[in-house]
Amino acid sequence: MMPLRLIPRAEPSRTMAVLAPLLAIGLTLLFAMLLLSALGKSPIDGVRVFFVAPMQNLRGWSEIGLRMTPLLLCALGLALCYRSNVWNIGAEGQLVMGGIAAGSVALLAGAETSASFFALVMLAGCAGGLVWGGLIAWLRDRFNANEILVSLMLTYVAQYLLMYLVHGPLKDPNGYNFPYSAPFELPAMIPTLLPATRLNIGFAIALVVALTMALFLARAFAGFRLQVSGQAPAAARMAGFSAREGIWISLLACGALAGLAGAIEVAGPLGQLTPSISPGYGFTAIIVAWLGRLHPLGCVLAAFVMSVVTIGGELAQSRLGLPNALGSVLQGLLLLTLLALDVLIESRLRWVGVRGGR
Repeated sequence: MMPLRLIPRAEPSRTMAVLAPLLAIGLTLLFAMLLLSALGKSPIDGVRVFFVAPMQNLRGWSEIGLRMTPLLLCALGLALCYRSNVWNIGAEGQLVMGGIAAGSVALLAGAETSASFFALVMLAGCAGGLVWGGLIAWLRDRFNANEILVSLMLTYVAQYLLMYLVHGPLKDPNGYNFPYSAPFELPAMIPTLLPATRLNIGFAIALVVALTMALFLARAFAGFRLQVSGQAPAAARMAGFSAREGIWISLLACGALAGLAGAIEVAGPLGQLTPSISPGYGFTAIIVAWLGRLHPLGCVLAAFVMSVVTIGGELAQSRLGLPNALGSVLQGLLLLTLLALDVLIESRLRWVGVRGGR
């Protein structure tokens, strides 16, 4: 008998690093067809609804762009953290805090406020997320607190703070006791990018941020320092690079980007503060970051794929009567297959002969 074993490679495979996300998408598609068959649905119809229907018209493309925006902004911040060896998983909380700060400022706008007021709303969102990210950095730097636990726990703090505000101080007095803030005035809203769609300029901002971060990591010395600090801490110390700098810069940048995503959500498609301003963008962005290989431009493609899957899941629920959770199942399968295939970057599969009949 010749067992199949993992044999370490002499050096990581660049080919597998590129192929793994593509293979993960292909395997997820195969699993999706098997799941649809098990649920008594046509795999062909299901795949068409999941992966083709969202892209059939301009409105579909605009909705994909709308979903991509918060996913991409959060994923870019998380990718920077992970490249710096800072394991922040609290982008969801930073998004919520950005939404709270942006919504609080947006409520100050009136009908006669300047049309450029939305810029202040977005800056407030960045500030809210930055403060939340800075709190994580301070606890890690000052007390050596585990940023995984801290960032996750602060996500729940942010969510409960939002619940308190929309049920109390920020609740619309004319809202028939529903837990919503008053609708924002037009000057506080993010301008749309395409007429007759919900797509706003946040999408263009997210693409510009992705390109800027790609240049920062590839060309700027500060970007080089962050990556060395994350990938080779010992070498970074020998070169005099500060580990503290990597912690602060990555968490502050991630918080600001996630906060911007929260501002674009509340002052964009939502138009007010609600008990839930995110369906889990900050958590889904973790998958996006890894699927995009922690590269800013890879995150753009990964955010596109995840947005298509999310919208496809909603369409499958309405058109085929499939459970709403199926989209989340496919997202989980995508991450699982990607992590499994990542093993092949450092190792290769080989049939190993066993001597002595054992």
